[in-house]
Amino acid sequence: MDDPEAKLQVAGHETFPCRYGWLKKSFDAAVQDRDNGDTESVNIFLPDLAIADFGVGKNMVASMRHWSLACGVLEPVGSKKGRMDVLAATRLGEMLFGELDPYLEQPGSLWLLHWRLVSAPGRATTWYYGFNEFNDPVFTKDSLSARLFARLDELRESGRLATGRIARTTVDRDAECFIRTYAVRTGKKGVTEDGLECPFAELGLVTPLVGGALQFRRGAKPSLPDEIFAAGLIEFWQARFAKRGSLSIETVTHEPGSPGRAFGLDEESVAERLERMGDVTAGAIQWDEGAGIRQVSVHKDLGALDPLEVARPALRFLAEAA
Repeated sequence: MDDPEAKLQVAGHETFPCRYGWLKKSFDAAVQDRDNGDTESVNIFLPDLAIADFGVGKNMVASMRHWSLACGVLEPVGSKKGRMDVLAATRLGEMLFGELDPYLEQPGSLWLLHWRLVSAPGRATTWYYGFNEFNDPVFTKDSLSARLFARLDELRESGRLATGRIARTTVDRDAECFIRTYAVRTGKKGVTEDGLECPFAELGLVTPLVGGALQFRRGAKPSLPDEIFAAGLIEFWQARFAKRGSLSIETVTHEPGSPGRAFGLDEESVAERLERMGDVTAGAIQWDEGAGIRQVSVHKDLGALDPLEVARPALRFLAEAA
């Protein structure tokens, strides 16, 4: 978040967490426009058209647009004077919704979308902050909001935040939406249909506690495929440490933007996965525990590694079985 080039954004989701089916509907609409020869897919989110096409209200249309961009399914490819950005499907969107797992039936698909959502500050600043800079294992909405508000104020006062002062109520709404994204809500009869309003709740990253507090669940994540962890590791390495030939286990586990932080893994869980990286990356990344130093080293051109191709095996068997 200290990077002056990062374009931090709070809000945009209209208080709605990402709902089941929203990303696919957004992707399908953008691709349909493209296939029909309309290269200006901005029109898919214009309220008068989208309310009828998507079957949701005006605020939900804006929320669908936000989550499609925040999760990396759509991207701006230009702008039209006086209008919203022109949008197009990303390579990630094409791989998931156009090729391999359109209904997000594979756990790896949700983990990959979660990675894109939280691994870098930007459109979903609160989501990045929650996993990468917020260090309270047990928290409440108010404690998360207060810490984030203070962090944003610090950035503004130092000149690293371009916008003016962000209202506390706006940050409060972001904190509430963050919790609804990941925490399963339960009632007197257990989990209700409304309690699973967001697919990311399936990842089990945040657990409600008695009394209204919540807890980040750090440790082994059995549903997280090694290929998705490897894709995250490569993207993190390329973005943050492109000139380094090796990374310590501490960096991979604890550094903001790392796979350890984004996936809620502890050091031993990271070590177990790093030991398997040679097999997952065809020898491109290797585990080294010599001389008492636990680290991974890259044995091929780091820039030539393709994270999405590394992730592909974790996503494709359903498509091949169809």
